[in-house]
Amino acid sequence: MTLTYFKRFRMEIDLATQQVPPLACPEGYQVWPWQERLLEAHAQAKYLSFCDEMDAHLFPCFASLAGCQRLMRDITQRVGFLPAATWLAVYCGPHGREFEPCGTVQGIIDPQGFGSIQNLGVTPPHRRRGLGTVLLGHALDGFRRSGIQRVQLEVTAGNWGAIRLYRRIGFRTLRTVYKAVEIGSV
Repeated sequence: MTLTYFKRFRMEIDLATQQVPPLACPEGYQVWPWQERLLEAHAQAKYLSFCDEMDAHLFPCFASLAGCQRLMRDITQRVGFLPAATWLAVYCGPHGREFEPCGTVQGIIDPQGFGSIQNLGVTPPHRRRGLGTVLLGHALDGFRRSGIQRVQLEVTAGNWGAIRLYRRIGFRTLRTVYKAVEIGSV
């Protein structure tokens, strides 16, 4: 086993001074608010979004569907879980009859009263269509409607697409943190 350090940025946005991004979905897509019956769809979207990414090394639960199901149950059972900041992106197809979960975001309120974005992810075939922006916008709007002024998240330093999105929306880097992970030898 080799100990590897992954650089991550802790970022924050002040909702009192920043506008929420547009909430309109691209054609053929919808975003659905949290409902308990969508837990499995959130887990599937989370798994497909992260299973082949570097974050699956940092958070082993992302490497399996069962791990993502467990993570979704854990998040939704937390005291600070915020349904208003939890959304599922769904591809509905050109005729609106398909159902393919393709993005997810969850929100929690931490013990200090800050909002916290959990696991914003879009599956690879549906990236670069603005779904991350739409999901983030709905989550931030949910925090704002719930009276939360400051929202934080962590992002792996090598995830440039996510970092660009967060900066474009108005997140600023508070600090750099390092997560130590044991990686098995090949």
